[in-house]
Amino acid sequence: MMNVFECALTDQFNNNAADILWLNNSYGEPEEMPVEVFFRDESEMPEMELYALGRCRGAILDIGAGEGSHSLVLQQEGFDVISLEISTVASGISKQRGVKKTLNLDIFTYHDKKFDTLLMLMNGIGLAGTLPNLPVLLNHCKKLLRPGGQIIFDSSDISYLYDDIPRPFDKYFGEISYQYEYKNQKGEWFNWLYLDKNTLRKVACDENFSSEIIFEDGLDQYLACLTSLK
Repeated sequence: MMNVFECALTDQFNNNAADILWLNNSYGEPEEMPVEVFFRDESEMPEMELYALGRCRGAILDIGAGEGSHSLVLQQEGFDVISLEISTVASGISKQRGVKKTLNLDIFTYHDKKFDTLLMLMNGIGLAGTLPNLPVLLNHCKKLLRPGGQIIFDSSDISYLYDDIPRPFDKYFGEISYQYEYKNQKGEWFNWLYLDKNTLRKVACDENFSSEIIFEDGLDQYLACLTSLK
């Protein structure tokens, strides 16, 4: 049975249109999530994403690949790219869109191959969920990297959300809870992580990664590249 997010994706893919997908959150009013953004082509991608794709090299694992938009661009450029996505529906859509290599798996269960680039766009590092779980994700990713391999991801400093309200006292301020709502149906709440640059640098150092901020958009978003030091 499809969840509410998958229902929205299916409507957009089949009909080139979807009803409003709402994103309820733990910090304020619900926000509208434009479903078509998950199906954009290269010409519709922001500069930061295009820069990230340009920094990819070698064998690539596109983690949390969704409907395959980034995998398709890399595939067209001649890269050996595998699209990994936990949603069966999204993974199926990526196949129908033309992605040649897909894996319908949770990243934490994948151990089969090593890569030169692990790519996690659209704040894909957020799948760690919480700051304490970030080292778990990074160390799992380390096992999937070839010597000299890199992890490329974007994230955001969301401290601006707390300009007018107190920061949480019992957790890192970048830990957010979300819930999708579509056609009056609500999904399960889930956790997502946003990282400020200083916190990223500290965790990366603690886990024996070098970290480099390779792009900033001037709107609190940035692109990072991590490489293992051992």
